[in-house]
Amino acid sequence: MKELLYGVAYYDEYMPYDRLEQDIVMMKKANINLVRIAESTWSTMEPQDGVFDFYHIDRVLDAMEQAKIHVIVGTPTYAIPSWMEKKHPDVMAVTQEGRKIYGARQIMDITNPHYRFYCERIIRKLMEHVKDRKAIIGYQIDNETKHYGTAGENVQAAFVEYLKEKFQGDVEEMNREFGMNYWSNALHSWEEFPDVRGTINGSLGCEFEKFQRKLVTDFLFWQAGLVREYKRADQFITQNFDFGWKEGSYGVQPDVNHLHASQCLDIAGCDIYHPTQNHLTGAEIAFGGDMTRSLKGDNYLVLETEAQGFPQWVPYDGQLRLQAFSHLASGADCVEYWHWHSIHNSLETYWKGLLSHDFAENKTYREAVRIGEEMKRTGAHLLHLKKENKVAVMVSNEALSGLKWFPIEGKPGQKITYNDVVRWLYDALYEMNVECDFVYPESADLDSYEALILPALYAVPDETLERIAAFVRKGGLLIGTFKTAFANENIKVFCDTQPHILAECFGIAYDQFTCPENVFLKGRLCPPGVRAEAESFLECIRSTEGEAVLSYDHENWGQYAAVTRNCCGKGRAWYLGCKFDKALLKKVLAEALEEKGIASPMEIMNFRLLRAAGPIVLAGKLSTS
Repeated sequence: MKELLYGVAYYDEYMPYDRLEQDIVMMKKANINLVRIAESTWSTMEPQDGVFDFYHIDRVLDAMEQAKIHVIVGTPTYAIPSWMEKKHPDVMAVTQEGRKIYGARQIMDITNPHYRFYCERIIRKLMEHVKDRKAIIGYQIDNETKHYGTAGENVQAAFVEYLKEKFQGDVEEMNREFGMNYWSNALHSWEEFPDVRGTINGSLGCEFEKFQRKLVTDFLFWQAGLVREYKRADQFITQNFDFGWKEGSYGVQPDVNHLHASQCLDIAGCDIYHPTQNHLTGAEIAFGGDMTRSLKGDNYLVLETEAQGFPQWVPYDGQLRLQAFSHLASGADCVEYWHWHSIHNSLETYWKGLLSHDFAENKTYREAVRIGEEMKRTGAHLLHLKKENKVAVMVSNEALSGLKWFPIEGKPGQKITYNDVVRWLYDALYEMNVECDFVYPESADLDSYEALILPALYAVPDETLERIAAFVRKGGLLIGTFKTAFANENIKVFCDTQPHILAECFGIAYDQFTCPENVFLKGRLCPPGVRAEAESFLECIRSTEGEAVLSYDHENWGQYAAVTRNCCGKGRAWYLGCKFDKALLKKVLAEALEEKGIASPMEIMNFRLLRAAGPIVLAGKLSTS
């Protein structure tokens, strides 16, 4: 890639009248140099079984080639035509709620042989048709792929075979590891395996979710293999991963292991959506960018982000520009809007594109024109920006699944999710201008970082914990939170002192925990006269070594530590035994990082002064290569 990509998704098929020529004039005015096509329009390309019509594909490719605008072609497999469901009703996913009904996208069983047959046929027909087109620089396989909850008989049969391999055919070993004796759930032959949708066993349930994530990885590898048979050496394969959702892109995606699935891609891609107006923080852009950049340790593509989006997301003047350059600052080589035009029918009628329903210039479009001009002028300096971060945050799909089955208790009646803990820590780092990468339990390289943060690493294998302990002893800084090192990779709770293996690093032990109610914290980091409340999951920590930095200001829980600091070998380990106010969290993080030399007192002071002046978005340290 030799230039920044600035683009839009474009659907000639959705247009109420022919305006391709006018659209290209407006794109060129905005210096848009990329469009993504085809990923949503299977029923137009194959209106009947085995009848193919690439009129809109050819029409757009012809126009883009003449205009010298690059094209990414998507395989259209995430939204199936109705004729397929009529011929083969078994392609519909059977989920926890029953069989899906045709209408929406992403409602099929991605393992179904009939679905796979039609997928392969449309992919091959499309690739054969477009493979020689010069405008195409890459291919997007599928779209925001997930497992869609598929759990039909064929999926469950495959799951049993997966378990046989995992436990080397020994069903009794599965019983022991998963604790299947509880409520007479133990199985004594593989043939008597029940419908997993009804399980009350968290280990079995989480293993099935892990298996479902593997189905996504296998499906994307399969598609990438098909596309790779046709693509040129100068073309790439990508995928637009999305994230957990909470009023926008929020956290780790529960239905895909992005690290595993990304290995079939040449370039990682993502979709990042977020609130704007008074709610624009930049944190969602940074979070999604950091997660995607970390998958392959390289630059990535933002294949979808909003221009106008929902009515409540229409950006204030200047925000679209701020958003675009924030993506680039995280290492994106592409910013692409979903989508060019607002559509006039169906579900997403009011998810507005760069243009509104009248297709005329508007404030958002005019700001895009400015962005395009600036990218064209300065793009050579902003392409392939690299980061060298000292801090890593370890995330885990297994921990996410485990804490879905066994939620973290907050105040009475409240529960917080795994992603709430991840974002609690990440957002504090972001606001402090401490940049980070993301690593996974299976990530081999920890020693390239100076600090490692473990947000609620609930389920984790011994081997990973041993590597984390070695990281600290060799001089690393470790910051862990409540619900860390609690269960193994099979969601089997460890039966020794908590936190398992890391107790010596943290210099703590605990065997009880509770839901805090009117419990506050005290200690040298608490501001005078300000009471910080314990918000969730109070662990009754005994500090066996080191310092109790914060404790509980409570007649009963006051005997326990809330935040501890300990020396271990050449390193330091901090442990946070409950969730509390972000302002106090930033004080804890600042001291830990300053001690390690990651954030100097001057940087922390500048951060405090800037925050006092009002909301800001800070750029990170960047270099080019």
